[in-house]
Amino acid sequence: MQDAAWHEEEDAPGPVVRPYALTGGRTHYEGEDFDLVALIAAVDAPEPAADPLLQAPWAPEHDMILELCRTPLSVAEIASDLELPLGVVRVLLGDLLDRSLIQVRRPAPVAQFPSERVLKEVIDGIRAL
Repeated sequence: MQDAAWHEEEDAPGPVVRPYALTGGRTHYEGEDFDLVALIAAVDAPEPAADPLLQAPWAPEHDMILELCRTPLSVAEIASDLELPLGVVRVLLGDLLDRSLIQVRRPAPVAQFPSERVLKEVIDGIRAL
């Protein structure tokens, strides 16, 4: 009889679907890794009938990501907003990227940033003003 009491509790017992079920048991995306600060933006989707990839299994979380990404969001923000583990979000984003439904703006590599010496010279120049 304790089982009935467990179902009647006010507190939610947790997610109904385990995270690995959302990804079909996949633990990572086979393509490039999604950086935490990479910006994800939804693109206009083709008609499902015209694209066989869009007829493949689809989770409601895919739609939620597309809705969230109408304005670009980082991977970390998406995971936080959906309250899903980062690994699960990366797999779902991979699904969307494979279907060309999102664009990924990766952060600039560190090598493209100015060196510490250049930054110190700029600060010294500003102080001299």
